[in-house]
Amino acid sequence: MAENGAPRGRSTRMSGKQRREQLVLVGRRVFAEKGFDMTTVEEIAARAKVSKPIVYEHFGGKEGLYAVVVDREVSALLGSLEESLSDQRAHPRMLMERAALAFLTYIDEDEDGFRILVRDSPVSHSVGTFSSLLTDVARRVEVILGAQLRLHGYPPKDAALYAQMLVGMVAYTGQWWLETRKPSKEIVAARMVNLSWFGLGALEKRPGLRGGANG
Repeated sequence: MAENGAPRGRSTRMSGKQRREQLVLVGRRVFAEKGFDMTTVEEIAARAKVSKPIVYEHFGGKEGLYAVVVDREVSALLGSLEESLSDQRAHPRMLMERAALAFLTYIDEDEDGFRILVRDSPVSHSVGTFSSLLTDVARRVEVILGAQLRLHGYPPKDAALYAQMLVGMVAYTGQWWLETRKPSKEIVAARMVNLSWFGLGALEKRPGLRGGANG
């Protein structure tokens, strides 16, 4: 018996809600370290100091736990990005700066979560992936770009393409920065916006390839 009178080592010391939250946090860490395929229910249970049936009881297996972890990370990152783009009165460049910095801040402060998002998802997990998250962000950016293109006499139909380019640049740069962490996230955000903003500022109204093979 433990000093408080409860049986030593019993998992019932936690409420069901507390145990579920503990397993999510443990699973998040293991998935970040090893990826979905290399993670086992045995290891999650061992790290949480519970039996395997406890994991199955709460999530039905590692697939269910993985889905909860990914959905939380998607919601966290998308929520942060949406907040950065929410002020419609802000100048478009300012919105770009806020979004880039929000993305890098998430990587900086939630490294495990970002590593999980950018890993390949299992075939059974068709929603809530990093690619679907970027699609959601691109749609939001498309609305902002469309308004600006229309305002300056450019074809608004190009907004979707430019939005994909911008979001792709930020996402790929973020993955690179995750491993280097140099320079600072503020400098990286400033450089990305510098490239994209002045690239947008010098857009040709009818762009074409210099070699003449226009699409």
